[in-house]
Amino acid sequence: MASTPTREVARRVFAREFNDASYTFKESDDDRAPVYVLLPTGQRANRVFLVGTLTETEDVGEDSEYWQGRVVDPNGDTFFMYAGQYQPDAASMLRELEPPAYVAVVGKPRTYETDEGEVNVSIRPESISEVDEATRDRWVVETAERTLDRVKRYKEADLEDPATDEYIAMADEEYEQLSIENYRQSVVGALESLQDEQAEASAD
Repeated sequence: MASTPTREVARRVFAREFNDASYTFKESDDDRAPVYVLLPTGQRANRVFLVGTLTETEDVGEDSEYWQGRVVDPNGDTFFMYAGQYQPDAASMLRELEPPAYVAVVGKPRTYETDEGEVNVSIRPESISEVDEATRDRWVVETAERTLDRVKRYKEADLEDPATDEYIAMADEEYEQLSIENYRQSVVGALESLQDEQAEASAD
Protein backbone atom coordinates (compact mmCIF):
# COMPACT_ATOMS: atom_id res chain seq x y z
CA MET A 1 0.00 0.00 0.00
CA ALA A 2 1.35 3.41 -0.96
CA SER A 3 1.55 5.70 2.00
CA THR A 4 -0.19 9.04 1.69
CA PRO A 5 2.12 11.99 2.28
CA THR A 6 1.58 13.66 5.61
CA ARG A 7 0.47 17.28 5.47
CA GLU A 8 3.17 19.70 6.41
CA VAL A 9 2.85 21.73 9.60
CA ALA A 10 1.59 25.24 8.81
CA ARG A 11 4.20 27.65 10.19
CA ARG A 12 3.19 30.80 12.04
CA VAL A 13 5.17 33.78 10.80
CA PHE A 14 4.82 37.57 10.75
CA ALA A 15 4.62 39.30 7.38
CA ARG A 16 8.04 40.95 7.60
CA GLU A 17 9.86 37.64 7.85
CA PHE A 18 7.54 35.94 5.36
CA ASN A 19 8.14 38.63 2.74
CA ASP A 20 11.90 38.26 3.19
CA ALA A 21 11.68 34.49 2.59
CA SER A 22 12.71 34.59 -1.08
CA TYR A 23 14.68 31.33 -1.28
CA THR A 24 12.81 28.14 -2.27
CA PHE A 25 14.01 24.55 -2.53
CA LYS A 26 12.91 20.91 -2.84
CA GLU A 27 14.32 18.00 -0.85
CA SER A 28 14.06 15.47 -3.70
CA ASP A 29 13.97 15.42 -7.51
CA ASP A 30 10.45 13.99 -7.55
CA ASP A 31 8.14 16.28 -9.56
CA ARG A 32 5.56 16.10 -6.78
CA ALA A 33 8.01 16.77 -3.97
CA PRO A 34 6.93 19.70 -1.80
CA VAL A 35 8.44 23.11 -2.46
CA TYR A 36 9.66 24.87 0.68
CA VAL A 37 10.46 28.50 1.32
CA LEU A 38 13.30 29.03 3.74
CA LEU A 39 12.41 31.42 6.54
CA PRO A 40 15.30 33.78 7.39
CA THR A 41 15.19 32.47 10.99
CA GLY A 42 16.23 29.05 9.70
CA GLN A 43 13.08 26.96 9.32
CA ARG A 44 11.56 25.50 6.17
CA ALA A 45 7.90 26.17 5.41
CA ASN A 46 5.68 24.40 2.90
CA ARG A 47 2.51 25.86 4.45
CA VAL A 48 1.85 28.92 6.59
CA PHE A 49 -0.92 29.91 8.99
CA LEU A 50 -1.72 33.57 9.52
CA VAL A 51 -4.43 35.68 11.10
CA GLY A 52 -4.74 39.37 10.37
CA THR A 53 -6.93 42.14 8.99
CA LEU A 54 -8.15 41.70 5.44
CA THR A 55 -7.89 45.29 4.20
CA GLU A 56 -8.50 44.93 0.48
CA THR A 57 -9.77 42.46 -2.11
CA GLU A 58 -9.61 42.87 -5.87
CA ASP A 59 -10.34 40.72 -8.91
CA VAL A 60 -7.10 41.13 -10.89
CA GLY A 61 -7.91 38.41 -13.45
CA GLU A 62 -8.17 39.18 -17.14
CA ASP A 63 -10.03 36.22 -18.69
CA SER A 64 -11.34 34.64 -15.50
CA GLU A 65 -11.67 35.60 -11.85
CA TYR A 66 -8.33 35.81 -10.03
CA TRP A 67 -8.63 37.40 -6.61
CA GLN A 68 -5.95 39.27 -4.74
CA GLY A 69 -6.31 39.77 -0.99
CA ARG A 70 -4.18 41.94 1.28
CA VAL A 71 -3.92 40.88 4.92
CA VAL A 72 -2.14 43.17 7.37
CA ASP A 73 -0.48 41.98 10.59
CA PRO A 74 -0.21 44.08 13.80
CA ASN A 75 3.02 45.71 12.54
CA GLY A 76 1.22 47.07 9.48
CA ASP A 77 3.13 44.68 7.20
CA THR A 78 1.19 43.02 4.38
CA PHE A 79 0.69 39.42 3.27
CA PHE A 80 -0.48 39.16 -0.34
CA MET A 81 -2.58 36.17 -1.38
CA TYR A 82 -3.99 35.09 -4.73
CA ALA A 83 -6.83 32.64 -5.45
CA GLY A 84 -8.35 31.65 -8.78
CA GLN A 85 -10.23 28.75 -10.35
CA TYR A 86 -7.97 26.16 -8.71
CA GLN A 87 -8.73 27.56 -5.23
CA PRO A 88 -12.51 27.98 -5.62
CA ASP A 89 -13.35 28.11 -1.89
CA ALA A 90 -10.70 30.73 -1.15
CA ALA A 91 -11.64 32.73 -4.25
CA SER A 92 -15.32 32.79 -3.25
CA MET A 93 -14.36 33.95 0.26
CA LEU A 94 -12.36 36.83 -1.21
CA ARG A 95 -15.28 37.67 -3.48
CA GLU A 96 -17.77 37.73 -0.60
CA LEU A 97 -15.84 39.17 2.36
CA GLU A 98 -16.25 42.86 3.09
CA PRO A 99 -12.98 44.44 4.27
CA PRO A 100 -11.95 45.25 6.89
CA ALA A 101 -12.38 41.84 8.50
CA TYR A 102 -10.25 39.53 10.63
CA VAL A 103 -9.37 36.40 8.67
CA ALA A 104 -7.46 33.18 9.33
CA VAL A 105 -5.60 31.84 6.30
CA VAL A 106 -3.80 28.56 5.69
CA GLY A 107 -1.89 28.39 2.44
CA LYS A 108 1.25 27.63 0.52
CA PRO A 109 4.03 30.17 -0.02
CA ARG A 110 4.73 31.08 -3.63
CA THR A 111 7.64 33.10 -5.00
CA TYR A 112 7.69 35.13 -8.20
CA GLU A 113 10.63 36.90 -9.81
CA THR A 114 9.91 40.33 -11.27
CA ASP A 115 11.45 41.69 -14.48
CA GLU A 116 13.81 43.69 -12.24
CA GLY A 117 15.08 40.46 -10.66
CA GLU A 118 13.40 40.99 -7.29
CA VAL A 119 11.62 38.03 -5.68
CA ASN A 120 8.10 38.65 -4.40
CA VAL A 121 6.52 36.23 -1.94
CA SER A 122 2.78 35.55 -1.76
CA ILE A 123 0.36 32.93 -0.46
CA ARG A 124 -1.85 30.55 -2.41
CA PRO A 125 -4.62 30.05 0.15
CA GLU A 126 -6.03 26.60 0.88
CA SER A 127 -8.62 28.03 3.28
CA ILE A 128 -9.79 31.46 4.40
CA SER A 129 -12.22 31.96 7.26
CA GLU A 130 -13.54 35.01 9.04
CA VAL A 131 -12.56 35.05 12.72
CA ASP A 132 -12.98 37.28 15.76
CA GLU A 133 -10.52 39.61 17.44
CA ALA A 134 -9.70 37.11 20.20
CA THR A 135 -8.55 34.58 17.58
CA ARG A 136 -6.33 37.22 15.98
CA ASP A 137 -4.87 38.14 19.39
CA ARG A 138 -4.11 34.49 20.18
CA TRP A 139 -2.36 34.08 16.82
CA VAL A 140 -0.20 37.14 17.52
CA VAL A 141 0.95 35.76 20.89
CA GLU A 142 1.63 32.27 19.52
CA THR A 143 3.44 33.62 16.45
CA ALA A 144 5.55 35.86 18.69
CA GLU A 145 6.55 32.81 20.78
CA ARG A 146 7.41 30.70 17.71
CA THR A 147 9.39 33.52 16.13
CA LEU A 148 11.40 34.15 19.32
CA ASP A 149 12.13 30.40 19.53
CA ARG A 150 13.48 30.44 15.97
CA VAL A 151 15.56 33.57 16.60
CA LYS A 152 17.03 32.03 19.79
CA ARG A 153 17.94 28.78 18.02
CA TYR A 154 19.51 30.74 15.17
CA LYS A 155 21.60 32.91 17.49
CA GLU A 156 22.76 29.94 19.55
CA ALA A 157 23.75 27.85 16.53
CA ASP A 158 27.44 27.22 15.96
CA LEU A 159 27.75 27.71 12.22
CA GLU A 160 31.25 26.20 12.26
CA ASP A 161 29.87 22.92 13.61
CA PRO A 162 28.89 20.44 10.83
CA ALA A 163 26.10 19.17 13.09
CA THR A 164 24.38 22.58 13.02
CA ASP A 165 20.75 22.49 11.91
CA GLU A 166 20.94 22.40 8.11
CA TYR A 167 18.18 24.99 7.65
CA ILE A 168 19.88 27.49 9.96
CA ALA A 169 23.13 27.00 8.03
CA MET A 170 21.23 27.45 4.76
CA ALA A 171 19.52 30.62 6.04
CA ASP A 172 22.86 32.05 7.14
CA GLU A 173 24.18 31.50 3.63
CA GLU A 174 21.13 32.64 1.65
CA TYR A 175 20.17 35.66 3.77
CA GLU A 176 23.50 36.96 4.97
CA GLN A 177 22.47 40.54 4.15
CA LEU A 178 19.43 40.33 6.47
CA SER A 179 19.62 40.98 10.19
CA ILE A 180 17.99 38.36 12.39
CA GLU A 181 17.27 41.23 14.80
CA ASN A 182 14.57 42.46 12.36
CA TYR A 183 12.36 39.53 13.30
CA ARG A 184 12.78 40.03 17.04
CA GLN A 185 11.71 43.64 16.42
CA SER A 186 8.62 42.33 14.59
CA VAL A 187 7.70 40.38 17.72
CA VAL A 188 8.18 43.42 19.98
CA GLY A 189 6.15 45.62 17.63
CA ALA A 190 3.30 43.11 17.32
CA LEU A 191 2.99 42.59 21.08
CA GLU A 192 3.15 46.34 21.78
CA SER A 193 0.45 46.95 19.17
CA LEU A 194 -1.73 44.34 20.87
CA GLN A 195 -1.21 45.95 24.30
CA ASP A 196 -2.08 49.38 22.89
CA GLU A 197 -5.29 48.04 21.34
CA GLN A 198 -6.29 46.35 24.60
CA ALA A 199 -5.50 49.50 26.61
CA GLU A 200 -7.67 51.58 24.25
CA ALA A 201 -10.49 49.06 24.47
CA SER A 202 -10.45 49.06 28.29
CA ALA A 203 -10.32 52.88 28.32
CA ASP A 204 -13.54 52.94 26.30
